Amino acid sequence: MPVQFALPDLGENIESGDVIRILVDVGDRLAEDQTVIELETDKAVIEVPSSVDGTITEILVQQGDTIAVGQPILEVEGTTAPAVEETPPAVEETPPAPAPAEEPTPTPIPPAPVVEEAPSAPTPTDGPVPAAPSTRRLAREIGVDIAQVQGSGPGGRISIDDVKAHSKKLHAARAAAPTTAAPLPDFSQWGAVERQPMTKVREITAERLAQAWATIPQVTQFDKADITSLEKWRAAYGKKAEAAGGKLTPTAILIKVLGIALKVFPQFNASIDIAQREVVYKRYFHIGIAVDTPHGLLVPVVRDVDQKNIIELAVELSELAQKTRERKIGPADMQGGSMTISNVGTMGGTAFTPIVNPPEVAILGVARSQVEPTYIDGQLQPRTFLPLSLSYDHRLIDGADGARFLRWVCTALEDPFIALLEG
Repeated sequence: MPVQFALPDLGENIESGDVIRILVDVGDRLAEDQTVIELETDKAVIEVPSSVDGTITEILVQQGDTIAVGQPILEVEGTTAPAVEETPPAVEETPPAPAPAEEPTPTPIPPAPVVEEAPSAPTPTDGPVPAAPSTRRLAREIGVDIAQVQGSGPGGRISIDDVKAHSKKLHAARAAAPTTAAPLPDFSQWGAVERQPMTKVREITAERLAQAWATIPQVTQFDKADITSLEKWRAAYGKKAEAAGGKLTPTAILIKVLGIALKVFPQFNASIDIAQREVVYKRYFHIGIAVDTPHGLLVPVVRDVDQKNIIELAVELSELAQKTRERKIGPADMQGGSMTISNVGTMGGTAFTPIVNPPEVAILGVARSQVEPTYIDGQLQPRTFLPLSLSYDHRLIDGADGARFLRWVCTALEDPFIALLEG
């Protein structure tokens, strides 16, 4: 009897994606862990491996289809492994009964995406959540935290309908974000036009940036760092980074500086939990790096920057940027950032106002450095300045805090001993 293999839970709040390549065909012998399709999500291109083996009898999706978690991808016969990702059968749940003793339920993927990255609210029950295994399984597959679902059965027992109703509420909350726009005119009346569908990355980027702009009262402050001495230092030690496989760029140095700055100014390494009226202070230091790719802007994260030296960061940054452009990073590589750096210096410009990347509360923009004449001790001297733009969430960060933070970063670039003293 054929067994269906469905799109498994991909984690990190991913609910759907676009099929960009099908790597198997009807009649192929499928091995467990063999890649079946490539799926483009809002975060990256993901290779989806099979959890079953056997002979493929039917492929249920086509290239270009948008498929959701739990949707069948293909049918397999002669399988020797259970299709653990099979879509739950549409049958009524077992009549409610006292919840049996059972193993602790694996922690489900948190519902996505609420604006803040905060811990889930406390589970409303003291013991195991009363729900049948099929109900728990459905909750896991569609990314619902079953501990947050209100049960309608006896003793608060949760049914499949309860899980579906909870999921609909989450989708409705996301849909309530201001996304309406004025209708476009018929451009063809003025000449030839061409329409192309958005990529999944561009589509989700547009939605999230619009939501961030509408929900975060952000302020941008500007300053310039005198990096004349820093540029000499980069030239002197750049070959060490190259020998290790990296490049001693201003971004690599800024990653280290920001890691220290977040310790000095902990309110910048935080997120706002509006629902709980709390501020979540993070004790880790991960820096996101905006990378321009042919497929759109992606933000991989360099982790634990406080535990790495600048050469290590330079090597990791080079490798991560290359993997990002080749679409070889996964969703987990773009999650958990404390703060983001967006460097457009290679493209020019004197300043810009980057948009905060929620649930972070600040982002640092970097423009092209320029040589400017400056009076020092009464004499005009050429100095190299690096323009910096700091955008931040004004709900948590006051203007004075923003000015102090940005000036501290500039001072640390001008005199690295400051970072050693305070960090």
